[in-house]
Amino acid sequence: MPLGQFQSHHENRPGVIAGFLPRDSKLLGKWLDHISQKSISAYGDQIEQGYSFLEPSVQALAFLLNEDDHLHGLVSEMIEQGWQVHQEEEPKVAYGIKSINDMLCALNYIIKHAPIFDPDLPHSAFPMSGLFVYMMWTPAGNFVFKNKLFNDALRNILDAWCEFLDSPASLSVVVTSKDGWLSEASWKANSLDQFVTKEQIEKDPVHWGYTSFNDFFHRQIIAICRPIDGPDNDRVITSANDGTVYRIARNVKLDDDFETKAQNYSLEQMLDGSPLTTRFVGGDVVQTFLSGNDYHRWRAPIAGKVVEARVVNGYMFSELYSEGFDPSAGTKSQGYEAMVNTRALIFIESESPAIGCVCIMPIGITEISSISIQVKVGDRVEKGQELGWFSYGGSSMALVFQPKAIKQFTIVNPLSDNNSNNGPFVRVGAQIAISTI
Repeated sequence: MPLGQFQSHHENRPGVIAGFLPRDSKLLGKWLDHISQKSISAYGDQIEQGYSFLEPSVQALAFLLNEDDHLHGLVSEMIEQGWQVHQEEEPKVAYGIKSINDMLCALNYIIKHAPIFDPDLPHSAFPMSGLFVYMMWTPAGNFVFKNKLFNDALRNILDAWCEFLDSPASLSVVVTSKDGWLSEASWKANSLDQFVTKEQIEKDPVHWGYTSFNDFFHRQIIAICRPIDGPDNDRVITSANDGTVYRIARNVKLDDDFETKAQNYSLEQMLDGSPLTTRFVGGDVVQTFLSGNDYHRWRAPIAGKVVEARVVNGYMFSELYSEGFDPSAGTKSQGYEAMVNTRALIFIESESPAIGCVCIMPIGITEISSISIQVKVGDRVEKGQELGWFSYGGSSMALVFQPKAIKQFTIVNPLSDNNSNNGPFVRVGAQIAISTI
């Protein structure tokens, strides 16, 4: 694809619209070279002497690759193929990751730092996506990011980063300076007027009451900014999250081929073999994606009783190879990711037989893929009640309805082109459908 055509195509990617990627594709390579130079400068001399300086989770990955010759070869091949993808897309921009040691240094650097707010280098906010974006769409990467040993090691690294971002040490970027998340530019970009009160700032002018980076990321919103539609009308189904509509699918099958460009929903895989799965055959799925500045907590779309609630550990950086190179690091593959990624399954049984059971499925995409559920089986929840939140990272949300539960969707289904960004924005608590009587 010619560079100009690639750039035009890139600007319409969901990840660009969502804020996970810079609008200018050339900034991807610039950012990656930037993070590589920082990490090699910090650790380049040390890694030649061994891995003892690495954080325990990164050290475990290093040992895994040293002990598994086949996986070592695949990862080396993935890095080489990532360089080739980069050369095709951005031949005039330096490429930072040339070896496994480079990758280990970058991982070690990333998980010891909280992302800064940098409007000139937007990808600095999503460093793991930046690190792997070229590697994800390669023949070798197609295997590596599905490899259980590699995926488990990578999850441990992301968990370690999440632990750091939960700590007070991560507050260094939650400040009002130019590269801080409380800066004037961030206030506008992240609509902080919907989250932060005057009293909050006056009480703590430095960090505005936030205790960590993750505390800022899954910040609570001012209630009046997200009213609940039809709170006393059981027929009104509401959105579980802030997001942009990715797809509405009807008459979903129990088992379907989800590894094609159509990215069909396959309930058996999507619901991870739940005993409730058969109740949804022939039903409907609504999937939305959250931008980096959206409200990252999710709420019940109906009232009812929680009958199942759990987290399914899955992939984080696997994307559908047949979709082609995706500078948005996976947002083109959201249908596929609903079947294979780390996700939560929260089933709520309505008291209305017409609605039956609804599954709320928050889906992690790249970065930490950390999902926290705050309700448990047996809890009674009201429509609009908080169910949990995403910690730092990309995310998507699917709602699964039983057949004939939905009389009419009141949101627009995007065009069939999965690369389009023409879906409407919906706020959490807003009406998205009317149930059958």
